[in-house]
Amino acid sequence: MNNNVNDEREHAAYDFAYVQEKWLPIWDQVQPFKSGRPDDKREKKYVLDMFPYPSGDLHMGHAEAYALGDVIARYWVQKGFNVMHPIAWDAFGLPAENAAIKRNSDPRIWTYENIAVQKASMRRFACSFDWDRVFNTCDPEYYKWNQWLFLKLHERGLAYRKDSAVNWCPGCQTVLANEQVVAGLCERCDSAVTKKKLNQWYFKITDYADRLLDDMAQLEGKWPEKVLMMQRNWIGRSTGANVSFVIEGRTAPVTIYTTRPDTLYGATFMVVAADSELAAELVVGTGIETEFNAYLEKIKADSDIDRLATDRPKSGVFLNRYAINPVNGAKLPIWASDYVLADYGTGAIMAVPAHDQRDLDFAKAFKLPVVVVVETGEEDPNTSGVATTGDGKLVNSGALNGLNKADAIAAINSQLEKDGLGKSARNYRLRDWLVSRQRYWGTPIPIIHCPSCGEVPVPADQLPLTLPDAKGLDLKPKGTSPLGAATDWVNVACPKCGAASKRDTDTMDTFVDSSWYYLRYPSSTVHDEPFSKKDIETWLPVDQYVGGVTHAILHLLYSRFFTKVLSDMGMVNFNEPFTRLLNQGMVVMDGSAMSKSRGNLVALSDELEKHGVDAIRLSMVFAGPPEDDVDWSDVSPSGSVKFLTRAWRLSGDVTSAPGADFSKGDVSLRKATHKALNDAGFAVESFRFNVAVARVMELVNATRKAIDSGCGGSDPAVREAVEAIAIMISLVAPFTAEEMWERLGHKPAVALAGWPAVDPKLLVADSVEAVIQINGKIKERIDVSPTITDAELEALALAHPTIVAELGTNAPKKVIARAPKLVNIVA
Repeated sequence: MNNNVNDEREHAAYDFAYVQEKWLPIWDQVQPFKSGRPDDKREKKYVLDMFPYPSGDLHMGHAEAYALGDVIARYWVQKGFNVMHPIAWDAFGLPAENAAIKRNSDPRIWTYENIAVQKASMRRFACSFDWDRVFNTCDPEYYKWNQWLFLKLHERGLAYRKDSAVNWCPGCQTVLANEQVVAGLCERCDSAVTKKKLNQWYFKITDYADRLLDDMAQLEGKWPEKVLMMQRNWIGRSTGANVSFVIEGRTAPVTIYTTRPDTLYGATFMVVAADSELAAELVVGTGIETEFNAYLEKIKADSDIDRLATDRPKSGVFLNRYAINPVNGAKLPIWASDYVLADYGTGAIMAVPAHDQRDLDFAKAFKLPVVVVVETGEEDPNTSGVATTGDGKLVNSGALNGLNKADAIAAINSQLEKDGLGKSARNYRLRDWLVSRQRYWGTPIPIIHCPSCGEVPVPADQLPLTLPDAKGLDLKPKGTSPLGAATDWVNVACPKCGAASKRDTDTMDTFVDSSWYYLRYPSSTVHDEPFSKKDIETWLPVDQYVGGVTHAILHLLYSRFFTKVLSDMGMVNFNEPFTRLLNQGMVVMDGSAMSKSRGNLVALSDELEKHGVDAIRLSMVFAGPPEDDVDWSDVSPSGSVKFLTRAWRLSGDVTSAPGADFSKGDVSLRKATHKALNDAGFAVESFRFNVAVARVMELVNATRKAIDSGCGGSDPAVREAVEAIAIMISLVAPFTAEEMWERLGHKPAVALAGWPAVDPKLLVADSVEAVIQINGKIKERIDVSPTITDAELEALALAHPTIVAELGTNAPKKVIARAPKLVNIVA
């Protein structure tokens, strides 16, 4: 009889498709993850995933990212917290507009259709989202507040327009922020980015450069160090001096920023950015205008990244002008070149070729003098062709001779300031955030251009300024905004004087949408303000943020900037938006990113149909540490199905009633249960989710072994173990866990069961494994008491038959005992 029961149990079918269909509607009724109920007194936690762009259905990357975030959210719910885990859609931007152009349709239609598809897939994927907080950034109700915030920045002088050479993508026919240019290419379409002079809107993020750097101290140990380093490097703060150089034939001196004012005596020429206003001014009347313009045209298509490359051959044009070195009166020839950028300081540098490799390469190319002013002990750059950058003593530097770098910088800065020729200064790599886009599908900029009044904000009571109907507009990229053709929309009376005026036809960069969306979730149903201060004080800052490292600079930097501005405005009571950050890796196939062109694309929908939601989620989480890439070719969803089936079968073996007295159960199994709960909890809190899954797998094996060894389903320890398994796997496999919970006699939802308390007494081991080595090689393993002494462990080891046989008649030279784990015998 028993054998038949066991055989039936082992071959019972676990129908994941049936279970998925069964539980989704029940969870809709129970709403286990609804946050912020008025009577909910639990301590609050805010867990946030970076929200998706609705470009088609969910893919394998989404499956990993949302599985990881879900583990954290579900764990904190089990630990008794009131968790807000929301979702929305980042719905403006080029992909929707380009798709609409390709299909000759409205971007709205494409966007909302994809949102509906993704939303259905996310519900199927059983993420613990609070579905009452959903919004889309392309909803006028949302982007109204983009416009309101834009006007607040404008009011404070943080949103402004200027003419400048900007990054221009010829493929997307729009400008790009520096952060959206990757290796000289557009991050969206991979077109080579060029420079174009335009009048554009900027956010003055540089005003917050020091705070963006200094406040990272709050994030140390809570954000990945890699991300913090990327942000530090991008902001690029350096200290040095602004030095005034007189230009022959020019009234005003040129101010040059240098991080090494101590090397001023080694400056032998000056270089100005060929595309700078200074170069255009200096070349006038020199007789080389034609040569200069030809050079300017030649470098026009080169990206900033290419221009700054150290291995790039140096080129330039001598401008037939000279600057005067302020410390020694030497005449410095002025060259225009592409290796200096127009927006670095004043677009000019003093060139010290002995101690800067790019300056040295330029000097060698054009046979310019090289003067060593820091003696570092390295070979002379004139002969080695390698600039010396180490510290040393100053030489060939007048009164600075013999000083070290730090003392020389202090001395020269003091002298420059005394003579009115310069002063200490800071400089930054960071540039102001360019937010104008010449495309349709984005937030309209709420400014009216009046010939009399200038820039006039759209009155707040007229927000949102909605997009005109796309019907009848040519959305194809052509260098100017399609909104310019919507004449009924563009032409408007000035709100101040009533004169005929025009709306601004650019739309905002979509990173504006994502720079404050985390503040909207707690107040998603509030209509008269972007967010309620009370809601913000209740929920923010975000306790745990989860997303890809690809947003380490763009999104995270902009979000931090917005938070600091809002803090200054008194709208939020913190200055860092995300307390902790977890970056997940990518999902690849056979070592390469998935793509149709490579033929290695794996469709998430196909995998879900084949293996079920729980198996895919479990496979993603168990594949390795979350920050590592997951190669799908190495993952075994079928193995996950087998494990989940084994766990589910355990729930059918339990015959004791709910509420059984666990303390009367088998002690050995109880110890295994409490150890698994303890270890899994620590693993989740340290983001070692794969380790947490491994501990559950070990407990499943231990429970099966206990049952099959005669422990029996009536033993309370078996119920305790299986209930613990259901609760733990609910973090990664909610459908299986809920089905187990019901079979164990409980009402839904297992997500609210509560993480079982760990009994410290049950974590104390009855015995531990001690390793016996001879000359460092393992010879035997024995179980000993955790309280054994060194002397007792040594005696046991020397008396063990295996060790006696190994040693023979030879007495050991030395015995090293480290109770209770190790004995090493030196023979």
